[in-house]
Amino acid sequence: MTTTLPPTFPYFEGKTILYVHGFASSGQTGTARSLATMLPKARILAPDLPTEPLEVMPLLRSLVEQEQPALIIGTSMGGFFAEQLYGTPRILVNPAFEIAETIRTSPSMGLGRHEFLNPRRDGQKDFLVTKHTIEDFRQASLHSFEQAPADGEIVFGLFGRHDPVVHTQPIFARHYRHAIWFEGEHRLNDSVLIHAIMPIVRRLSDRLEGRQRPIVYADLDTTLRKPNGQPVSEAAFAFETLAQGYDMYVVVPESWHTAPTWAETQLWVEQHLGTAAYDRLVISSHKQLLLGDYFIDASPCPDSLCTTLKFGEDPFKTWRDVLTYFERLGGQ
Repeated sequence: MTTTLPPTFPYFEGKTILYVHGFASSGQTGTARSLATMLPKARILAPDLPTEPLEVMPLLRSLVEQEQPALIIGTSMGGFFAEQLYGTPRILVNPAFEIAETIRTSPSMGLGRHEFLNPRRDGQKDFLVTKHTIEDFRQASLHSFEQAPADGEIVFGLFGRHDPVVHTQPIFARHYRHAIWFEGEHRLNDSVLIHAIMPIVRRLSDRLEGRQRPIVYADLDTTLRKPNGQPVSEAAFAFETLAQGYDMYVVVPESWHTAPTWAETQLWVEQHLGTAAYDRLVISSHKQLLLGDYFIDASPCPDSLCTTLKFGEDPFKTWRDVLTYFERLGGQ
């Protein structure tokens, strides 16, 4: 039997990433191991959190002070706590901001004794949730979003469309700008890490290093979306692949910058192109004025400021042909 290894990404080279796990989990969770595999040039620090809620933030703040992580990723309960680690770029995945109520009402949580889902370094096998525990979570939540305005551009919230456990996107969106939906549920898997998390990790890595990548524009209605509203064959795969090495942007006509057309366009891009296309819509009725490196378009402007790739004709008949072209460029 052949095992397919997940892809690796060269982000946060030589830097520490702090991973904060969820309820009943530990630093030995498969998510932490997958992050270490996918980001081999980074150091993944994944501590076991205390079972007493009011002991968690002192531990995390001490680790941040000692280890100086360049990025913090928190999932579920870990996202709730990671939000309060102000000043460091953070990715909060399905953050359980209402965790006291979630624990109280969830059939899989609730009062009583719980077994850890993953081994802990201290050997502890289970823990007890009491009314006192729930009250301590409520106390901890009083400090959520205290310094959110200062961190507006370095905090990303990712929310699974089919999450049956927590529904906190509206709460997050009241305090931070970058609230992103992804195709998935509450628990993460390698597919979500690859397609939803890694594009945001790349952006934050570039921000840290001050890296500017070549800019590639793609016209929405001539290269990405068919007239019937379906995505062009392999457009999403190609867009995400190119976004690993280029700053990709989707170009839409200026006439679409009205509601509900604009909201519908954003929703389409979000659903079909994923987080690689998040916050990457460009409105323009004068495409020839867009300054960048490449423009993929079925009807390119003759006086474009970019190198134009006429999509649908040789040698760029398909997105596979476009990928082959950029592979030969080697990131230039």
